[in-house]
Amino acid sequence: MTSTQPMIQGSVAPGFERVRDAFVENLTRQDEAGASFCAYVDGVEVAHLWGGEARPGVPWTEDTIACGASVATGVTALVAQRLADQGKLDVDAPVAAYWPEFASQGKGGITVRMVLSHKAGLPWFPDPELRVRLDRPETLLDVEVIARLIEAAPPVWEPGTQCGYHSTTYGWIVGEIVRRITGKSLGTYLRDEIAGPLGAEYWIGLPEAEHPRAAWLIPDPITDTDQFYKFINADSAPGKAMFLSPGRRFGDLIREAMNDPTFWRAELASRNGVGTARGVARLYALLASGGELAGTRLVSADSMARHTEVHYDGNDCIWGNPVRIGLGYMRPSASLAMGPHDEAFGHPGFGGAIGFADPVSRVGFGFLPNRMILALTTDARAEALATALYACLKTTA
Repeated sequence: MTSTQPMIQGSVAPGFERVRDAFVENLTRQDEAGASFCAYVDGVEVAHLWGGEARPGVPWTEDTIACGASVATGVTALVAQRLADQGKLDVDAPVAAYWPEFASQGKGGITVRMVLSHKAGLPWFPDPELRVRLDRPETLLDVEVIARLIEAAPPVWEPGTQCGYHSTTYGWIVGEIVRRITGKSLGTYLRDEIAGPLGAEYWIGLPEAEHPRAAWLIPDPITDTDQFYKFINADSAPGKAMFLSPGRRFGDLIREAMNDPTFWRAELASRNGVGTARGVARLYALLASGGELAGTRLVSADSMARHTEVHYDGNDCIWGNPVRIGLGYMRPSASLAMGPHDEAFGHPGFGGAIGFADPVSRVGFGFLPNRMILALTTDARAEALATALYACLKTTA
């Protein structure tokens, strides 16, 4: 699709014009389809831009929302952080302290900390038939069945001994812990306790009334190639973690599942968060400002260090890329840039989306594209926006 500058809408604060230039460049030279971007600095919005197409023939507007895939994992980490801050969740307690049935099959020693740092050893279910059943959007709605399957599953490795990104099960396990503690689903708690009070448009479990606003994801062409299929298939570790059925390619998963309204409705809290870039940036602006934004405090400043402390620094045993992981939040690593400061934290989404907080420069950053570019390194579009943003910060300081 051919993009032109008039397709770009939104605004930037004086001194942040280079951010707009980078966004325009993404939508033209990078052959983007559609995207939105938002950044806060010290609690003030300095850029909010959108453009391109949300769906074929449908322009991306200020109200367009998009699925950021695993950006949801960082938002789920914020839910856990708030519950811990309230004294309702002890991250060093066994999961079974909140969910007794979880202890079966040798899982009694798995702690909440292990779950949040992707060391629980439950990235998939060993029974391949269960992975097949959970590869369709409609099965994701039955949270009771999924909880029973998790209870019956033995660990894939000895809990605590390895770190591998639990791309699917992380959301299910944390979601059930939240439900056991609060009596609410994770998505409901997020809306009532965090996103709603903060005025952030972001959902895990998208209400049907919001479906017409949602952009359609466009798979990276690489996902239909034989080479990519060798990396992610039903028998490879990444494919098992994504619950792919035999013969199914990742591009099919995007077209048939991630653009399905049933998928948006489900509460898969590590893969299907939907919202605006402004919503994502606003959540991270809160964290970058010590847990308070515009007079709304949701977590304590002291909790930042506890939840962003690096619990693992090395190669992911499932995906193979270098990672640094806190309690649900990713930290900058050789494969993930989040601005120039090591203190930053947040989470990318497979395909290029990202949200992060930089407590040094007090930046909240949110980028949601719908053309997916798959790589195990920082998305070039997001990095270009971050580079422009921080260059502007130097000149406006």
